[in-house]
Amino acid sequence: MPKFDISGHRMWWFLLSAVVIAAGIVCMVVRGFNFGIDFTGGTIIDLKFSQPVTIQEVRTSLAQYDLDGSTIQLSGAASDVTASEDVMIRTVDLEEEQRKAVMASLKTDVGDYTVLREEKVGATIGGELIENAVLALVISWALIILYVAYRFEWKFGVAAVLALVHDILVVLGVFALTQRQIDSSFIAALLTIVGYSINDTIVIFDRIRENLKLHFRRGGDVDVLVNTSIYQTLTRSLYTVFTVLFTTLALYFFGGETTKDFAFALLVGFGSGCYSSIFIASPLWVTFRGWAEKKHAAKVAASK
Repeated sequence: MPKFDISGHRMWWFLLSAVVIAAGIVCMVVRGFNFGIDFTGGTIIDLKFSQPVTIQEVRTSLAQYDLDGSTIQLSGAASDVTASEDVMIRTVDLEEEQRKAVMASLKTDVGDYTVLREEKVGATIGGELIENAVLALVISWALIILYVAYRFEWKFGVAAVLALVHDILVVLGVFALTQRQIDSSFIAALLTIVGYSINDTIVIFDRIRENLKLHFRRGGDVDVLVNTSIYQTLTRSLYTVFTVLFTTLALYFFGGETTKDFAFALLVGFGSGCYSSIFIASPLWVTFRGWAEKKHAAKVAASK
């Protein structure tokens, strides 16, 4: 048996996750979320500068008004792809006085320009779309349970979905705590996290299934089975998470201001996904299996 009994200490992992998730829920209720303009609407400004400018020049000017998280896009026919005369700024809804101040600062800090378009826009992700996304997520979880139940057994499916719910709640809690902006890229990050986490979990479950018949022929207990299966796949799990974390860290530090929140969500989610695959999903299966065995034993005893 491996030196560290992961499955045997499962109640400690469940307690740790419960504390983290409970703290996250408190943050969600007390602090709420910092929704971006995709959810709240905002202002779009198209400018044509007299000379090519960079995104960083525009962002530095906007930072004076805490608008450095705005989406800034370059377009036009400039030969240098890192600079352009045509700039589109998508930012929060600006009051008239604030808008005038921002426009004046851009002219002073960046250069003279002509306004091509300036308009207020509504939220691109409305309440109905959010409801549909949640519904689609719930349906996908139900289908995961059905598929895993068909390939493995229903207890594997329920454990896998609960691990996914765990990861999503952890990410939401961290974003509520840190007040990082939630926009359309955050939704994409959540979907990526779900795909990563379920894949890592299924790898461990598949090894448990392979070891199941052989192990119990030898009279072993379920904790030894799960620990052995986890340690047999641990190298693969660690290589995978270190690879994606290395890539995501590069995206976070070198990918630009607009990708930081997306990369941060991935960092939290990948870390949580690796943890839940090892310390939550498989121990949950052990717990469900123990409950089923006790229920079966009670039925057998009652029938005698």
